[in-house]
Amino acid sequence: MPISERLSRLGSGVFARNDLRKSAYAAWAASENLTPLLDLSLGSTDLQPPAAAIEAMAAQLAEPASSAYCLHGATLPFRLAVADWAQQRFGVAVDPETEVLLLVGSQEGTAHLPLAVLNPGDRALLLDPYYPSHMGGLQLASAEPLLLGLDGAAGWRPDFEALGPGQWEALKLMVLGFPHNPTATTGEQAWVDRAAELALRHGVVFAHDNPYVDLALDGEAPALLRSPHWRGCGIEFFSLSKGWCLGGYRLAFAIGAEWLITALRQLKGVVDFNQSLALQAGAIAALQQAPHWPEQLRSTYRQRRDGMAAALGTVGWPVQLPSMALYLWLQVPPQATGMGSESFCAALLEATGVALTPGNGFGPGGEGWLRLALVQPLAELEAAAARIGVWLAGL
Repeated sequence: MPISERLSRLGSGVFARNDLRKSAYAAWAASENLTPLLDLSLGSTDLQPPAAAIEAMAAQLAEPASSAYCLHGATLPFRLAVADWAQQRFGVAVDPETEVLLLVGSQEGTAHLPLAVLNPGDRALLLDPYYPSHMGGLQLASAEPLLLGLDGAAGWRPDFEALGPGQWEALKLMVLGFPHNPTATTGEQAWVDRAAELALRHGVVFAHDNPYVDLALDGEAPALLRSPHWRGCGIEFFSLSKGWCLGGYRLAFAIGAEWLITALRQLKGVVDFNQSLALQAGAIAALQQAPHWPEQLRSTYRQRRDGMAAALGTVGWPVQLPSMALYLWLQVPPQATGMGSESFCAALLEATGVALTPGNGFGPGGEGWLRLALVQPLAELEAAAARIGVWLAGL
């Protein structure tokens, strides 16, 4: 049967391809009594959310309203909690009625926004490497991406001055995200401020994806909300998945200019309803009763980062320490020179049972790189490094 051209452009997606490989390996390992799968491919943490969030969800589940459809008006308690959080976290007053929107994960928001603000053929700027939903949203909107390459030698700093005036004038949307996934770079507030200044000057919508704002290990994470221009051009996406370890509950929100929140809300009104009031109760509890929960995670991620980098270095895979929690962004090791990122990950999984994410799934600039998620205890990470070392030694 025929499918749309835009769906064909989407392809299978790096996480879907990885999922097929992992499932096949797990079945094979179980049948042949091989080394079990050790999945370091997804940023789905093993760390636990605050008890207050889970208790609030459980208490609300028995209420009849929790099993009913939830329209936008019923999300006001959540939006009020977000407004309070923004005031405490950034010192910014936001209007919970017009500048805050509940999302089914920040990925949903970044993927849907282009449908709300772009026409087919409009141009949009993405960093390269980029997070897959950023490109996917453009493809679904039949927009034309313009890639701004990031260079590790320059600290992954976006060089906005590389774009000419004509390129800026042609842009309708710019999507950034610092701290940056997949390079695990915290970034600088000056980068976001410059992007906002240019967006305002050229009439470009600035979408800033910021689910890792509380997980900078070095430096202070930037935020669009700290820019004086955010109400003139921007929308920022936040998530409880990473900082509060609630990824499976799909709880996130956008804060932005009233007209952008209105546009995204209108689109979402056609696409979906909102999460159960029970899930929202957990999010409210997380923001209100455990606002500093992300801070206690950082020491664990720092220990994992340093320990895994040392372990990989010992087996001959040099690692540059990232400034953001949760990931290592690794070049294909010297022992595997000539292998592409996807073929390397497939071979590594088959030989060792360790699953990483190939960098080519994050754009052309990710080819030759791999993302490793620090989502297991340090002992498991070191065991993974030992498996990898044995395999690399035989190449």
